[in-house]
Amino acid sequence: MDLRKIKKLIDLLEESNLAELEIKEGEEVVRLSRVPKGSVTVAPAPMHAPAPVAAAPAPAPAAAEPAANNLPAGHVVKAPMVGTFYASSTPGAPAFVKVGQQVKAGETLGIIEAMKMFNQIEADVAGTVQAILVDNGQPVEFDQPMFVIA
Repeated sequence: MDLRKIKKLIDLLEESNLAELEIKEGEEVVRLSRVPKGSVTVAPAPMHAPAPVAAAPAPAPAAAEPAANNLPAGHVVKAPMVGTFYASSTPGAPAFVKVGQQVKAGETLGIIEAMKMFNQIEADVAGTVQAILVDNGQPVEFDQPMFVIA
């Protein structure tokens, strides 16, 4: 593979919200991955069973609106992508954070699995976790409130 193509792939990875990128061209394979500074590397766990998708998606947004109005005061951390939320690195492991726990900016709050990729969700402010708004294994939508930190 051409070195210029690899440099373009590196630029693409840096500009995107992706944690990992793999390109196959014939028999050549290039795999690029990054770990955000100050974070913990999480090895992919055995795959969790995907959560069933609701048959009637129309009531879900209506139910989410009142929940958004009842959020505790504080900074809301929203989902940066669509995927499945996991509160811990492996099934049965303790959750990354709990309500009432102090967190620092950059600390891992959870993981979103999207297309077999595990993406860490980090606190963008320091403070105390006031609320965890998603359940382990729950599908999340882009920009969905996930945590409240005050």
